[in-house]
Amino acid sequence: METRIHPSAVIEPGAKIGPGCEIGPFCHIGPEVTLGAGVVLKSHVVIAGETEIGDETTVFPFASLGQIPQDLKFKGEKTRLIIGKRNRIREYVTMNAGTEGGGGVTRVGDDGLFMANCHVAHDAQIGDRVILVNSVAVAGHCVLEDDVIVGGLSGVHQWVRIGRGAIIGALSMVTADVIPHALVAGPRAGLEGLNLVGLKRRGTPRADISALRELYMALSEGNFREQARKLSEDGPDSDLAREVLDFILGPSDRSFLTPR
Repeated sequence: METRIHPSAVIEPGAKIGPGCEIGPFCHIGPEVTLGAGVVLKSHVVIAGETEIGDETTVFPFASLGQIPQDLKFKGEKTRLIIGKRNRIREYVTMNAGTEGGGGVTRVGDDGLFMANCHVAHDAQIGDRVILVNSVAVAGHCVLEDDVIVGGLSGVHQWVRIGRGAIIGALSMVTADVIPHALVAGPRAGLEGLNLVGLKRRGTPRADISALRELYMALSEGNFREQARKLSEDGPDSDLAREVLDFILGPSDRSFLTPR
């Protein structure tokens, strides 16, 4: 696998470049950067800090990865950005390194699509197959589980968790945790139902979808967390329903978006 590096690119001594990489014009790669096999940097890409980028990830022009966090508490400590395999990181995307207080690592999974102008802040934990549409801003310490889609021009408040398979509509501001497989929309986002389209696309059995519908209706009938605790004690039949209940009862002191 031939590695191709444009003459105008700057690669600092110490950087590790995997086989088959393509580094375009005017890219700048810092001394602590590691690129996996087949990584493509189109042009004008800046990668700083202790940043790892997994195999076959493509980064488009003017993206900036691994810069220090936009956090006044950051005092220059050694932190990292780890990006998985086969991601597509489009123009002007920014992803920052972590902070000591947040665990020290910002992490992005595999097979994600990060459209133009997106931001992933310090200590965020992004799962596999996540899609952030244009100009989405994910604040510090957020957790986005696998298969989450966030619509364009949306914001996710710091420390928020978004459960697996949830979809956030465009122009939403998410200020509280979102249960798995939920559908969320609105300027001050509210829980609108289930992400039925996503569930069907992933081949979810009809019985599991029906169980999620029943669970959603039951959660709508009283105090959200108390209802979840009661339903958990009853022992749901569906693994997906159990996943949602475990998410609600998991370690978080934030509130949840609840059904309107």
